[in-house]
Amino acid sequence: MIKARKATSQAQFLLRRKLVVENIVETQWKALIQELNQHPSIDFAEVKQATQLIVTFDGRHWSTDALLERVEAYGGRVKGGWWQNQRLAWYRFTDENVRTSDKYVHVCCSKPPPLKK
Repeated sequence: MIKARKATSQAQFLLRRKLVVENIVETQWKALIQELNQHPSIDFAEVKQATQLIVTFDGRHWSTDALLERVEAYGGRVKGGWWQNQRLAWYRFTDENVRTSDKYVHVCCSKPPPLKK
């Protein structure tokens, strides 16, 4: 499980995304990382190996598509290819799964389910 770095983050809703980004220079990386780290829904963002963006965010309030929009706003784009497309599809699926899990009403097994009126 991912450990929360910000006090406002709940660990069960944190999602880590690793994206290989192209066409961003070092000054743009610094500005992008600073913007992402200041966003309240993002727990932590960093760059590794000059092309890999690693972001941990709260899946209830932020999504992979929103992250891609921020990257594209700085002139970058996600590296293409079959594997990267599979990874993005899986990321979008888990984003949706976290959002639906947040809305789920948990019922204890020792109590009868609530009656709908």
